Amino acid sequence: MLHLYDSKSARVQPLNPVTPGKVGIYLCGATVQGSPHVGHLRAAVSFDTLIRWLRRSGYEVTYVRNVTDIDDKILHKSAEAGWDWWAWAYRFEREFTQAYETLGVRAPTYEPRATGHIPEQLDLVQRLIDAGHAYSDGHGNVYFDVHSQADYGSLTRQRLADMRTTEDDAQIDEAVEAGKRDPRDFALWKATKPGEPATASWESPWGRGRPGWHLECSAMSRRYLGDEFDIHGGGIDLRFPHHENEQAQSHGAGWEFARLWVHNAWVTTKGEKMSKSLGNVLSIGALTEEYPAVAVRWALSTVHHRSAIEWGAETLPAAHAAWEKFSTFVARAIETAGEAGVDEIALAPADLPEAFVAAMDDDLNVAGALAVLHEHLKAGNAALAAGDVSRVYREQVLVRSMLDVLGLDPASEQWRGQAGIGAGASSAAAAEHEALDALVRAVLSERAAARAAKDWARADELRDRLAAAGVTVADGRDGATWSVG
Repeated sequence: MLHLYDSKSARVQPLNPVTPGKVGIYLCGATVQGSPHVGHLRAAVSFDTLIRWLRRSGYEVTYVRNVTDIDDKILHKSAEAGWDWWAWAYRFEREFTQAYETLGVRAPTYEPRATGHIPEQLDLVQRLIDAGHAYSDGHGNVYFDVHSQADYGSLTRQRLADMRTTEDDAQIDEAVEAGKRDPRDFALWKATKPGEPATASWESPWGRGRPGWHLECSAMSRRYLGDEFDIHGGGIDLRFPHHENEQAQSHGAGWEFARLWVHNAWVTTKGEKMSKSLGNVLSIGALTEEYPAVAVRWALSTVHHRSAIEWGAETLPAAHAAWEKFSTFVARAIETAGEAGVDEIALAPADLPEAFVAAMDDDLNVAGALAVLHEHLKAGNAALAAGDVSRVYREQVLVRSMLDVLGLDPASEQWRGQAGIGAGASSAAAAEHEALDALVRAVLSERAAARAAKDWARADELRDRLAAAGVTVADGRDGATWSVG
């Protein structure tokens, strides 16, 4: 059974779906104010791995990832650039979509926009007013009364008395703050301001305006997943105030909301969160100029989702080198034993290595899963060296099946071109292997001669030289064999 770390309880909890056999997931997606960088895509890749594992485990997954296409930042930046706000938002929504596709992130079941769900948000505001959780200031703004919600602060385990505000700093302005009964109340509906485009506001019972930042997620998660669903996710920076306020709205409306809260850690550079304000943005386009996109995916997929990724000059070279070990094996295995089909590599947990399944079920422990993958890579390379075709085929199936869970199968339609698998590529891989085999065999012959002469120091030196190049030597009754990895 899959267990996930729940941020609310601060414990690893078993996944007990609302509906057996089905899992509903809501992930806070992009605020489309600018181009995506690798930090933005951490959550998308982390949850792509989760969803792949859930589906492999037999669950029917409904995955909702929203698009925030109206907010203060979008209005400000579009105005500065001289663009219509909706055109600005759509431009960057398309860039995010392209970035997801570049990294092999599968599309969500639904990808709702905030502007496409204004009626649901208006209904939620009215419901909260009727329940005594919200109030209008008479000037077009509506606020959530945090004192009215007994469990406010429970998601992040904070006391209301210790809070200065419950708004994100970027969302605070004098016009909105002026009507609050308490500075810790947060905006549900914002009155339109002088100078803002008329198209960026909607009619409401409280005056023309637009939704606050948090409102859309409560309204849209209920629209697509119901009053209660299984997993709510997002970057750890969204826990407060965004997710705390989402929970307050939904609980205030009488909805159970999320059973588990799953948050991914940041991508950092020199210990600081990657963000536009720090000027250390790394776009997908820039990253893939020198290294293939699969190296970016590897770097984001093979670190535990709750661990920060420190991004530096060595990140992509190391990721690419690690992936190439697997892609080289897969290419050689296909050349030697034939290519396993898509259905054949979609192994259920019962058919996968037990240690791999245990690692993935333990809060998606990808480090443990990778250790198993490396064991089977070594076994596959040994089978290649020994000419054991049936074992080569079996290890190809296992390695590719496990890599597919991480979105990294070299023979998939997404990555086969970057893995050198395809028309003519297998022959090239085979030729490279033959050349390497000839070189290694020459060293092994010299080593065999040294062993026969009892020159153990020379034999060890030659073995160590191969090991330094990533070649593992195994001595057997029929002589030495070698493998890479």
